[in-house]
Amino acid sequence: MRLLVVDDQDIVRAGFAALLGSQPDFDVVGSAADGAAAVRLCDALRPDVVLMDVRMPVLDGIEAARRITGRPGPAPRIIMLTTFDLDEHVYDALAAGASGFLLKDMAAERLFEAVRVVASGEALLAPTVTRRLIGEFVRMRPQAAAAGAALSALTPRETDTLRLVAEGLSNAEIAERLVVSAETVKTHVSRVLTKLGARDRAQVIVLAYEHGLVIPGRRPDAV
Repeated sequence: MRLLVVDDQDIVRAGFAALLGSQPDFDVVGSAADGAAAVRLCDALRPDVVLMDVRMPVLDGIEAARRITGRPGPAPRIIMLTTFDLDEHVYDALAAGASGFLLKDMAAERLFEAVRVVASGEALLAPTVTRRLIGEFVRMRPQAAAAGAALSALTPRETDTLRLVAEGLSNAEIAERLVVSAETVKTHVSRVLTKLGARDRAQVIVLAYEHGLVIPGRRPDAV
């Protein structure tokens, strides 16, 4: 797994690179001190996952994420790094194409697990915290309540699946809730991503909140 570490603090950048490099399945192919350098290195090095600070000089992590994920062709998964668990900029980063976020003071094992989870595309990391953050800032900056044409194209079961993904449930948990197989859930999730033009579950969660399929601060008892 090819990794790129982006942070404007030399010590933080070196520390993350050293930790990640200790894992046999990780290859830290480069590091950068700002978002502009990160964009250039993504073009040159083709990493699978980018760990990127939110706040940096020259070009911040949000705009860098937008440029990296907005280019044609396969894009790396981006994990935003932040100091605060309710950093308002993290919501903007998720909307810009990031796959999730981590607090900088996390344990090393949590870091390794999160990188592997995001690289697999199977789940959004720290779902409860991320869901709380998205809900908080959608509440503060409400979007259109009515679903768009893409959401209208979903079948009832796909809509159920979307709501449960937005709750932060894994495929196995969704399968248990809907009383179907995990493979069936995987198919539903794949179709939801395709119909909504979303690249991963993080974008699906943002869309679900923005279009009122999930009410911030309230978790449905059942589908």
